[in-house]
Amino acid sequence: MKKILIVDDEADIRQLLKDALELEGYETITAENGMEVFAALGSLPDLILLDINLPDMDGYQVCRAIRDYVSAPILFLTARADEADRVQGLRLGGDDYIVKPFGMEELLARVEAHFRREERMTRQPGQRDDNTKTGEAGFSGHARDRQPAAGRESAKHSAPAAGCEPAVSGLIIDFPGCRILRDGRDIGLTRTEYRIAELLYVNRGKVFGREQIYERVRGYDGTGDAGIVTEHIRRIRKKLGETDGKQWIETVWGVGYRWIG
Repeated sequence: MKKILIVDDEADIRQLLKDALELEGYETITAENGMEVFAALGSLPDLILLDINLPDMDGYQVCRAIRDYVSAPILFLTARADEADRVQGLRLGGDDYIVKPFGMEELLARVEAHFRREERMTRQPGQRDDNTKTGEAGFSGHARDRQPAAGRESAKHSAPAAGCEPAVSGLIIDFPGCRILRDGRDIGLTRTEYRIAELLYVNRGKVFGREQIYERVRGYDGTGDAGIVTEHIRRIRKKLGETDGKQWIETVWGVGYRWIG
C-alpha cells in the first residue's frame, strides 16, 4: 500500500485529501506545519503533498530541507499561480505544482501518474507497464487493485470462475475474482470501484445513500464525503458502458443510488 504524506495548515483540506486518497486505497499521514513534516518522514512516505503556505516555514523551505534525504515525489499545493512561483518550486526539488482550487479528479490522476513514473524508473528494460490502461489515463487503477500481469490478458477472455453470477446484457459478476465481466472481458474496476458495485448489486433494488456507501467501503472510522462517492459511481458507470437507454445503477435524487439492472 502506497503511503502519502499530506501537509496543509487547513484541517478541512487535510481531511478532504485524506478521505479521497484513502478511498482510493492509499495509506495517509498528515502534518499541519514544517516541524510535523520532519517527524512524519520516519514513516517513509512514498509521496508528499506539500502546501506552500505553512505557519512556521513555507513549503519551499521544507522542500529544500528534506530534498537531499527524501527521494519520494513532492507535489506542491498552493494558491500561488505565478510562473515564477512554479519555477521556484520545481527548481527546489518539487516534482509537480498543483494550483488551488484544484479538482479532486485531477489531483488523484496526478498522484497516480507519479507512482506510475516511479514504477517505470525501477522496472527493468523491456518490462511492460501494466498499470496503464488505454483510454483511461490517470484512472487505470493501482497495481495492488488489479490482477497480476501474468495471465491478465487471458483472464479477460476466459470463462468465468465458479461463483460468478450473470447479471444482464452480457454482464457477469465474478465474486471470487472480485471483478465484473462484460461480454467476457474484465471491465477494469479498481478495488474500491468493485466493492461499491458489489454492494449495490448484492442488494439490488435497495437504495444506499452516499454516506452509507462510504461507510461500507471505508468502515465507520471516517466521515462520508458525498463528492468522492459520486465520482466513483460516475467512473463505475463509464466502465459498465451505461447509456441513456440502458443503465445498471440508478440515481435516486436526494437519496442515493441503487442497482436496477
